Amino acid sequence: MLAESKIFLRLFFSSYLICRMKKIGLTIFLSLALNAIAFTQTHSLEYYLHQALANSPLLKDYQYQVQSSQIDSQRIRAGYRPQVTGNSVNSYAPVIGGFGYDYAITNGGLLSALISVNKTLVGQKNLSTQLESIQINNQSISNASKISEQDLKRSITSQYITAYGDLQQLNFSKEIYELLSKEEVILKALTQNNVYRQTDYLTFLVTLQQQALTLKQIRIQFQNDYGTLNYLAGINDTSMAALDEPGINLAPLPDFYQSIFYRKFEIDSLKLMNEKALIGFSYKPRVNLFADGGFNSSFTYKGYKNFGTSFGLSLSVPIYDGKQKQMQYHKLSIAEMVRVKYKEFFSRQYIQQLAQLHQQLSSTEELLVQINDQIRYAETLITAHGRLLQTGDAKISDYIIALNTYLNAKNLLTQNNITRLQIMNQINYWNR
Repeated sequence: MLAESKIFLRLFFSSYLICRMKKIGLTIFLSLALNAIAFTQTHSLEYYLHQALANSPLLKDYQYQVQSSQIDSQRIRAGYRPQVTGNSVNSYAPVIGGFGYDYAITNGGLLSALISVNKTLVGQKNLSTQLESIQINNQSISNASKISEQDLKRSITSQYITAYGDLQQLNFSKEIYELLSKEEVILKALTQNNVYRQTDYLTFLVTLQQQALTLKQIRIQFQNDYGTLNYLAGINDTSMAALDEPGINLAPLPDFYQSIFYRKFEIDSLKLMNEKALIGFSYKPRVNLFADGGFNSSFTYKGYKNFGTSFGLSLSVPIYDGKQKQMQYHKLSIAEMVRVKYKEFFSRQYIQQLAQLHQQLSSTEELLVQINDQIRYAETLITAHGRLLQTGDAKISDYIIALNTYLNAKNLLTQNNITRLQIMNQINYWNR
């Protein structure tokens, strides 16, 4: 009687456990089905770079600044052409009962309608220097635009690599889940035939459930990083798309002294020299021609004959300003010393950073070779355990250990591949 009770309890426990396992497996399957990502299209890195460059308001701002500076150049030229103005002054000063303004001052009134022409005489070298300041400013804006473009490309590429790494992990996790699902069917049949214990099957099913949760977590991470990629590129789209391999290769680096980053310091030097020349011209004598013509009368005598003209010139010669000119020159000398210090510091940083990045790239590539060797061994071990599992000759715990080793190696491979691409992206940042 006692033996029959034990058999009954064992059968009841087995049936309950298997039904419970089926329910857990069904819950996992439904969860994955409801949260699966449906990729209706595939985008490349070039697509996001094109969208980001087209949508960037900063790059548009630089373009508009260049257009605006062209107008400034035209204004300078226009300012030295003859300036024509119309002036009219009309007044009446009555004397009533002997009270009023002194007639000798007011002449009783004034009627004036004149057209005046003024022209400032400026040397061609002075004008060229002022126009050169506009050109240098344009060069500075253009160079800043190129650097900003490089910054934007680096940010987009970095985020694309991050999202691509998430997608690689997501696809790999799906493969592992599908593998475990196939093994679960076999293991369940063997458990029902008492080849494996129910506790072994439950241990395996917990591993399957854990993989499902990991898959869901990676999916959420991919959605977040993919959304950030769209945000940075200025794309208003909440749908999901698969990502092509970045296809990043190391671009040949130009000579540092020909790069846009060094060009910035050259333009700053040109600015300082131009400012010095403008200060010199501001202390040159100035000659201004003027002329006017029209009607100007107080009507004291034959007002109808007061039509006429006048012309002349004015001369302005700076004599003494409290040595302000020397002060301005001294400020420019200080600015030049600061520029040189920044240039020297940046040059040292440039050399150090590239050397460090190449060192990191070399170490990462060496590590990838070792990881690939480990993955090959882990794949062989999983295959062997899988065959033994089908015949009931393998321990579930050994299979799970081998599987975790394989998972860790593949995750490490993905992470280091992403690190390698990120390092290459950092190096390519300096390739213009």
